[in-house]
Amino acid sequence: MMFADRIDAGRRLAREVAHLKGRDVVVLGLPRGGVPVAAEVARALDAPLDVAVVRKLGAPFQAELAMGAIGEDGARVINEDVVRAGHIRERDIAEVESAEREELARRARAYRDGGEPVSVAGRTAVIVDDGIATGATARAACRSARARGAERVVLAVAVAPRDWQARLGGDADEFLCPDTPADFSAVGQFYRDFEQTTDAEVVRCLERGHSREVTVPAGELRLGGELTVPPRAAGLVVFAHGSGSSRHSPRNRFVAESLNAAGLGTLLFDLLTEEESLNRANVFDVGLLAGRLTEATGWLASPAEGAPGLDPGLPVGYFGASTGSAAALWAAAEPGSRVAAVVSRGGRPDLAGPRLATLKAPTLLVVGGADLQVLELNRAARRSLRCPNELREVPGASHLFEEPGALSTVAELARDWFVRHLAGETGGGPG
Repeated sequence: MMFADRIDAGRRLAREVAHLKGRDVVVLGLPRGGVPVAAEVARALDAPLDVAVVRKLGAPFQAELAMGAIGEDGARVINEDVVRAGHIRERDIAEVESAEREELARRARAYRDGGEPVSVAGRTAVIVDDGIATGATARAACRSARARGAERVVLAVAVAPRDWQARLGGDADEFLCPDTPADFSAVGQFYRDFEQTTDAEVVRCLERGHSREVTVPAGELRLGGELTVPPRAAGLVVFAHGSGSSRHSPRNRFVAESLNAAGLGTLLFDLLTEEESLNRANVFDVGLLAGRLTEATGWLASPAEGAPGLDPGLPVGYFGASTGSAAALWAAAEPGSRVAAVVSRGGRPDLAGPRLATLKAPTLLVVGGADLQVLELNRAARRSLRCPNELREVPGASHLFEEPGALSTVAELARDWFVRHLAGETGGGPG
């Protein structure tokens, strides 16, 4: 079996672990290369993602030769064959281990941005790597999960030699691997793209790994959504998509990832059911869409109703696109609204009508410089606003901001606006 890259490997491995979906699972990726694979597994299982931070113990006379490995919580694996063959003394092992434990702690802090690891106590820990050669680091990761109280340990890897389970002994309760080729010599031979994963890529995977599928109530209806809450989030932004779009909008998701990287949570959800969206009147019913936003915001403030673990006191912002921006402005202007900031991308604020004058939340209007009709509508609407507001033009950009760099500019403007106004609500910003 040949994998295109680690994402492809993760998607194939996800099929092997599908029977674990619905159980109390935490997915732990071995950095660096195992984390992109683990991210796909976590997404398929709708499970939290974390790193299993381990370090190889290189032999004193040849650093590339593993004489063992260490993990968090004191986990330790020693390759006795290498130690005996190299006549390595215990004090030499201790010296290497001391230095590697310092590096292990540094990487754990960097990967988690100083936050705590996801708890595995009483849960099933699924440890994922892009492949196994010697198995020392995987064994250390398994032992670390045991030390942290995991009830069950599953080791899932994309590729491994035929005898890989024998090498790992009883360190895992279950072993999963889609490919164990007879001609195995190195993990990289089974990947077309086996570029080294960077620390920055690990962090990005972990940020995305804080996402989970949710169901947002709207009266008797239930709307699909995706909630992402980074550790120590400074606020949460609810997205309102435009006509003909959904929570899967690639433009909104691009902006959401920028906000997540800045320490802000996001909720992308469908404003209408599939059946409702077939009626074009619903798509442009700003009052209906605004009501859905208001209900979603209330749901976020009552985590016991469906978003457990979410801080109900997080300040909330709205990001609206096209007609969705009118709904965002309308909902933010409702009496008693707790919305602390609004950003409109290529929006139709005119559709919010007289409610613009009652809006109190600081509002940023972002419009493409080449989107002339919408630009004029935003200029006119701004004259009705009484709240702190700005209009930012993205030079040369059309309505969908498809020009090179245009959407990145939108993401930066939105990020800075929300960090300023939402983080200020909590007395600080993302660290």
